[in-house]
Amino acid sequence: MADQDTKPDTTSSTETNKPMMEKATDSVSAAKDNVFAMFGGGAKKETKPVDDAENDRSGSAKAQADKAKAAEGASTSSTTAAAADGDDEKAEEEEADVHFEPVVHLTEKVDTKTNEELEEQAFKMRAKLFKFDRESREWKERGTGDVRLLKHKENGKTRLVMRRDKTLKVCANHYVVPDMKLSPNVGSDRSWVWNAAADVSEGEPEAQTLAIRFANSENANMFKEAFMKAQQENEALFKTE
Repeated sequence: MADQDTKPDTTSSTETNKPMMEKATDSVSAAKDNVFAMFGGGAKKETKPVDDAENDRSGSAKAQADKAKAAEGASTSSTTAAAADGDDEKAEEEEADVHFEPVVHLTEKVDTKTNEELEEQAFKMRAKLFKFDRESREWKERGTGDVRLLKHKENGKTRLVMRRDKTLKVCANHYVVPDMKLSPNVGSDRSWVWNAAADVSEGEPEAQTLAIRFANSENANMFKEAFMKAQQENEALFKTE
């Protein structure tokens, strides 16, 4: 019993010390705030929560600003496009006023004389012509083209004319006279050789030995028949002169 009466009361001592500890903590916090204030910091500010309404208002303002920029850009684009259209129309008007006089009028027709205007074609066949060169003693090609027999409409005389392809340069031009004789070329049934006493393909009358070659023997025989017929017709005409 005596021991129980002399035991200290720890509960009431703990309760008495608790307020004192809280006061000491508050004093320390106040001292920290004073020191922070001395160096320009000031007391710690509490962060205020941002109201949702303010967020909505700021978002709406941003959306309106973006909308305004977009409208301004569209207006600028339309103005630029309108200016470009105006420039195009002006350019078209200016181009429409430009006029150039042609140097050469293509409607003008130039008549080329071939000395064949008063002749009619009695025969035409594609062939290749050769000329015998007396100096080199060999055959030389004169050209490839259409060999024709042309009969004059007034005097009735027939001549042989041949022009080269593309250039149309004359490579044979002489009358088919009776003393000409077509001879078969050596070893060929589609080629003929004859002597022309006055071939004028080079401008001046010149004696030539000519040879002509056709695609086949049938064409060669058709040429021979037309050649001999022209000889007979010319023979009667040359006798009357």
